[in-house]
Amino acid sequence: MSFNNLDTLYRQVIMDHYKNPRNRGAIEGDHMTVDMNNPTCGDRIQLQLQVEDNLVKDAKFDGEGCSISMSSASMMTQAIKGKPVEKALKMSELFSELMQGNEVDTDELDLGDIEALQGVSKFPARIKCATLAWKAMEKGVDEEKQD
Repeated sequence: MSFNNLDTLYRQVIMDHYKNPRNRGAIEGDHMTVDMNNPTCGDRIQLQLQVEDNLVKDAKFDGEGCSISMSSASMMTQAIKGKPVEKALKMSELFSELMQGNEVDTDELDLGDIEALQGVSKFPARIKCATLAWKAMEKGVDEEKQD
């Protein structure tokens, strides 16, 4: 597949998650809520996590922002649901490396649609947009561990 075709495919995946977000909404029952924003561009997210027995049972989000931040939130919630907390944190670490433009062994953890965001690394101003939901997840997990 040529670079242009791959770039087009990645853009389509991003726009699909932006226009048809997965896991947008609220979690019923016990959960934690993390609010974060990116003051430089106005993106904001409210992430809700339900963690039981060190497992991410559910993850939902709400917020507003650019296609990058909202599609990243959609992809992230889809990727971490049902995963052990340690695996979700490892995915976040790999995603951060990907956003820095570093080579990442994507076979280590199946990132799925998340790989479509790898082109964001070419646009440093957009990296914070892509990582906002991930940072919210890390903050929520850290707060859960402290409780």
